[in-house]
Amino acid sequence: GVLTMTKFLLDLLILLTILPCLKGGRSFVIEPKSWDFRGHSIRYEVSRTTISSTNTRNETTVDGIPKNDNDPTQHGNRRSDPILLLNGFGVGSFHQHRLIPRLLENDSEESDNGQRVVYGIDYLGQGQSWPRDCDDGRSDNEKGLRYCAKTWVDQIIQFIEQVILPNHQDHDYHGSSSRVHIVGNSVGGHLAAHIAVRRPDLVASICLLNPTPVWGLNLPGWSGHLPAPLLPKVIGRYLFDRIRDLSTIEQYLTAAYARQEAFDQELMTQIRGCTLGTGGHAAFASILWSPPLTVPVGETETDGMSRNFQDCLARLDCDVLLVFGRDDPWCKPAFAKKMLQALATRKSNKVHRYVEVENCGHCPNHEAPQSV
Repeated sequence: GVLTMTKFLLDLLILLTILPCLKGGRSFVIEPKSWDFRGHSIRYEVSRTTISSTNTRNETTVDGIPKNDNDPTQHGNRRSDPILLLNGFGVGSFHQHRLIPRLLENDSEESDNGQRVVYGIDYLGQGQSWPRDCDDGRSDNEKGLRYCAKTWVDQIIQFIEQVILPNHQDHDYHGSSSRVHIVGNSVGGHLAAHIAVRRPDLVASICLLNPTPVWGLNLPGWSGHLPAPLLPKVIGRYLFDRIRDLSTIEQYLTAAYARQEAFDQELMTQIRGCTLGTGGHAAFASILWSPPLTVPVGETETDGMSRNFQDCLARLDCDVLLVFGRDDPWCKPAFAKKMLQALATRKSNKVHRYVEVENCGHCPNHEAPQSV
């Protein structure tokens, strides 16, 4: 009856979530996982290629990474450095699902020795990463929390240290560690650059997809630490209810995407779904009032701190790829010129490149994954 049909539909949904997508004798899977950050439940995903069904017969999983005795990447051959995808604002790692197969597809075509693993993560207060028992900023788990860029940077650095890199240790190469390649869209690009400046030992390269040059309004009257005072709470609730309306989401996507056929009702529903919990209003208010990230002006913090994103880029000690959708109404290619000027001032021998994607807007990872 109804119960049997419901169970069938749930089983089918789970199957479609992890069903390998076949291409040229290879396949890939996207596995949802969870991790604890400061007592909060963080949603992340691990995506990887699988060589063949026979090779995964005796597969086990350790900390989110499959261990396979028949996998050459876990023996004498060096595993490919992992990739971490960082989202824009208001979405979850589902917004990377068009890009993931492209990255794994390239891995399958280029090498039989190094298995590529791609990670996605939802920032605390975004997607499916939330404090336990949210109550509009009033619960014990929310008190004192600030949904600012620094919190997200700290979260991602710990995620790299605790989840990603321990599973990519090259023990056959004298214990040398891998580093991560970070691909960030919008605020994700902003965070990627600051993470690479703070922890160059963790980052191999960064790819910035229409990165926002500014994040954190630092509005007066409140530090952004929950619970919110009355006025920020009222303002945050009003604005949050406006932006999560489906018609507003559609207007935003229409502006952000150069081609309307590149997004659909499913994406709108997924974005709306990120806002339906009991912590969204408080999180949005905290984001509005929280301060921006800073970097030292000189060699140390005693020389002063700068909020200028170009100063952050000038301190990068890794290779950088800038990818801009030409038709972005907000982070226009004109911003890229200033970013390139900042990168050109670096004294290291690290390289940077710029690619402009035609007929593409603010989210190249979703609108033009084949180009990225």
